[in-house]
Amino acid sequence: MTRSSDPITRAVETSLCTGCGACAGGFPELIRMVEDVQNGRRPVVSQTSQGRAAAQEAIKLCAGVGANYDELDTRDDTDRSWGPVLKVWEGWASDDEIRHRGSSGGAATALSQSMLASQSAGGVAHVVQREDDPRLNTSVISQTREELLRGAGSRYAQASPGERIEDILTRDTPTAFIGKPCDVASVAKAGKIDPALNDKLAATISIFCAGAPNINATDALLDRLSVPKDAKLTDLRYRGEGWPGLMQATYIDNTGETQKSDAISYGEGWGNVLQAGRKWRCRICADHTGEFADISVGDPWHNPPKGNTDPGRSMIVARTLRGQRIIEEAIANGFLIAEERPRDLIAAAQPNLLDTRASVFGRRLAMRLAGMPAPKDVGINSASLWWSHLNLKRKAQSVGGSLKRIIRNRLWKPVKIKAI
Repeated sequence: MTRSSDPITRAVETSLCTGCGACAGGFPELIRMVEDVQNGRRPVVSQTSQGRAAAQEAIKLCAGVGANYDELDTRDDTDRSWGPVLKVWEGWASDDEIRHRGSSGGAATALSQSMLASQSAGGVAHVVQREDDPRLNTSVISQTREELLRGAGSRYAQASPGERIEDILTRDTPTAFIGKPCDVASVAKAGKIDPALNDKLAATISIFCAGAPNINATDALLDRLSVPKDAKLTDLRYRGEGWPGLMQATYIDNTGETQKSDAISYGEGWGNVLQAGRKWRCRICADHTGEFADISVGDPWHNPPKGNTDPGRSMIVARTLRGQRIIEEAIANGFLIAEERPRDLIAAAQPNLLDTRASVFGRRLAMRLAGMPAPKDVGINSASLWWSHLNLKRKAQSVGGSLKRIIRNRLWKPVKIKAI
């Protein structure tokens, strides 16, 4: 593999980039995020001496190339498997519209609304769909309930909320940050390097994540929803309007009339269409629950909905004392209705994620056997889980199946970005 001139481009070429956008957020004049239909949202470095110098600094923010889990405060096996877990709640937003629009119980939006109301945050950095192309995401900073509602509900598409780092640094008031686990991990690295960023962060909230599909997968979903090729897409809903919600698009047809597409269940849309479009970096990710966040929010699948549009429920995890205070304040002030649950609820609610964490060791081992660089995570227990949690067949599959995928998809070849 030809060695690129800067480390950010090398991270992209070697499939280590998560697309979080922190590198572009830290150096917006020299690194920009672009959309690639196959490879996802990825950074492009200005090929100048200044750009290459910026990339040398920006790589220090990149959790894609590695994160230090030894920095986390872990006390027992629950913490070592799921990251710090101080307390766990199950609940939902008290605001009926937020609960209905949210992917599960609208907890992330309710927590954001509470922080804005208490003025502990003057804004919330999060992701919304792009108005000009609802297949794509953009990151914004919201300051009102109405603005927050733009981002209610999961967006199963590439997103780069780390692009807002400079905006957060230059704002007069602290900002809450909502993102995927990889986004939050990079922001945490950035805060270690620049304490001024930590001072400007009111809190970090991570959603649970199983991977971000590419644009090709979104187009396949639109085909499954029977959206005509010549239609103008105006809205694409992946979840929400009940738990877990239906996947459905809104579009303008060739007569100028607004139409609703077919609707399919979350299980069908994710399981049969979208998850195939996850990139390799998502498949070797060990953190699907946001271990570096103050608060993590996910689906309580141990108590699943009986239909597609039941009233939503969220699992809410306090990972830091700051996160715990924010959750308890949201409950006390009536923004969040929640009851405390056992700390090990994550294992019951998301049992597949522990299998995934264990399998990651085998997948990364396959990368090394193929001569590919793997993420240099420190202090993660993936190896011990691989040994103790998986049976012999699953161990072999994690290595052998990954080697087959690497060979079949020629993953050792440098990733080349073609911006749309």
